[in-house]
Amino acid sequence: YRVGIIAQPDWRSPDEFRRLGRPRLGFLVSAGNVDSMVANYTVSGKPRRRDSFSPGGLGGRRPDRATLVYCTRIREAFKNIDIVIGGIEASLRRLAHYDYWSDRMRRSIVLDAKADLLVYGMGETPILEIASALSEGRRAADLATVAGTVRRCRADDLPAIEAAAAEVGRAVVELPDWDSLTDHDGGKRAHAESFRQQQRNTDAINGDVLVERYGPALVVQNPAAAPRRGADLDAVYELPYTRTFHPDYIDAGVPAIEEVRFSLVSSRGCFGGCSFCALSFHQGRCVTARGIKSLEREARALTELPGFKGYIHDVGGPTANFRRPSCTQQLTNGVCKDKQCLHPKACGNLEVDHSDYLDVLRRLRGLPGVKKVFVRSGIRYDYALLDTDSPFIRELTEHHVSGRLKVAPEHISPRALAAMGKPGVEVYERFEFEFGRANEQIGAKQFLVPYFISSHPGTTLSDAILLAEYFRDHGGTPEQVQDFYPTPGTLATCMYYTETDPRTGVRVPVPKSAREKAMQRALLQFRDPKNHALVREALETAGRTDLIGTGPNCLIAPGSRREEGSRRAEGRRSGDTRSGRRGSHGRR
Repeated sequence: YRVGIIAQPDWRSPDEFRRLGRPRLGFLVSAGNVDSMVANYTVSGKPRRRDSFSPGGLGGRRPDRATLVYCTRIREAFKNIDIVIGGIEASLRRLAHYDYWSDRMRRSIVLDAKADLLVYGMGETPILEIASALSEGRRAADLATVAGTVRRCRADDLPAIEAAAAEVGRAVVELPDWDSLTDHDGGKRAHAESFRQQQRNTDAINGDVLVERYGPALVVQNPAAAPRRGADLDAVYELPYTRTFHPDYIDAGVPAIEEVRFSLVSSRGCFGGCSFCALSFHQGRCVTARGIKSLEREARALTELPGFKGYIHDVGGPTANFRRPSCTQQLTNGVCKDKQCLHPKACGNLEVDHSDYLDVLRRLRGLPGVKKVFVRSGIRYDYALLDTDSPFIRELTEHHVSGRLKVAPEHISPRALAAMGKPGVEVYERFEFEFGRANEQIGAKQFLVPYFISSHPGTTLSDAILLAEYFRDHGGTPEQVQDFYPTPGTLATCMYYTETDPRTGVRVPVPKSAREKAMQRALLQFRDPKNHALVREALETAGRTDLIGTGPNCLIAPGSRREEGSRRAEGRRSGDTRSGRRGSHGRR
């Protein structure tokens, strides 16, 4: 097959979509490797000026909800053409979902885009099956059995869907229908149940067929496509890629290419189970890894590229030190539907082993022309600590850190960490100790750069104050703080909308107002003078004025009258957000 690429087209006219003529089989539509709404707006709803994946790094080059807009223009340009949508935006919106930017539920994107078929997850296998069927003269909308796809059909097709599923040993799970999801009284409960069922059925081996009813129509999600393994996975990464941006961008360039040009993908999938991450919905929880020889061949190819200076920027994946399934049972039975591998504690069947990853790193750093191999993908330090007899932490510290290692404890409050699906702070502190000891052994002075999230569902001002006290006692101010951003396909986004943990049905506190979110973020960086007024307001609101003063346990000194007046004026400008009357996502 030959594929023509119309890169980031001008969406204001259908003419751009006619550049290569009418395709023989149809159009494949992707919004890019970042959801277009995330690419275009900050968490507070402000338009982004920069887009590292666009020419020149300029923002605004792709439309809001790009998948929908591109499909509309294609329908205008060509009649009776097959459209298959995919990529991260479509994949995570494949069923009804909460949309943060409009603050409401939205239908499956396969309906709103009027697409014939949707491919979710890593689509190399299903797209070949689809192309073969289209070559035989079949229509994309009629392809009912392709794994890893979502389609629309009539409600009266349900008996046939159930019969077909039964033939291959699958059940059909009917999710709450659209009317239930948008019901004023019970819609949030229905969405929590829908998300719980979706999360239970992401695995290629044990996932069932999911059905969502929209009046006389159905949206049907087939089980995930089997992940590529071994030589099949290696073959994907060893295709003759140009390793640069599209020729249309030759003048302006694309900034993001610099980070990945000299990096290697070594694995797919993640069993980490972080609530704020959508990887389990996109790549699945079962980890697959490339072969060592394949990675060596690609690394040798990197050394011959113009601009290569001896440094491989990263060897990793969703989680760098996951190179194997969490247990051998996953290969035959699939991942556990109602249990995570690492949280709230490591499963007894978890097989912890870094030997293969260490072998990869050793082989790569020994190649001619390679000076240093860095690991910049996230590592799960709780998993690393479980490998008690492994030299992994020592070798990582000695050979693969460029002075600063990024890690993601995210919080220290037990309630916050439970909502996030992250290990307790004592685990982070143990890793911090082991990292420091490894540095002493090699005579180096390197640092951890911890990431933290403010305003995550399940947190209150009290949790943020607890984190601020931790920084007070341990010194320093966190560089990396991210306000929680509710995006489709994550457990945390479901919590944000429903104010319920769908795993347990228990209500959780959710910071939604702009003021509370600003106070939580300010507490995490309480030493910054520009945050002082907000920190005082947060402490007063939470009844923790004991932390305002000049004593050794205080976070901040009393404020001046002028500062107090400025704070009140700011409160009037932002509205009475503590009552939740104004949100933070800038309704437009």
